[in-house]
Amino acid sequence: MQQDKHPDYRPVVFRDRAAGYAFLTRSTATSSETIEWDDGETYPVVDVEISAESHPFYTGKARTVDTEGRVARFERRYGTQPGRGDAPQM
Repeated sequence: MQQDKHPDYRPVVFRDRAAGYAFLTRSTATSSETIEWDDGETYPVVDVEISAESHPFYTGKARTVDTEGRVARFERRYGTQPGRGDAPQM
């Protein structure tokens, strides 16, 4: 393996400010900001917009798409056209 070709892989704290959640992991991400972690060490911190703590899918606040409801609402609003159906016209 060539030396000095790969970025440094080191401990980094990712912080989701919207959820007030942070976690320590290893990454090649860089940051000029630092934070003192629970173990007393200082690590670079990367702020993220969304994480598993604030994402609607993982928090259970996700909306489900009701395609059958959309079709029924369309037919109620605009009705069905005569001569258009599943059976071919003879």
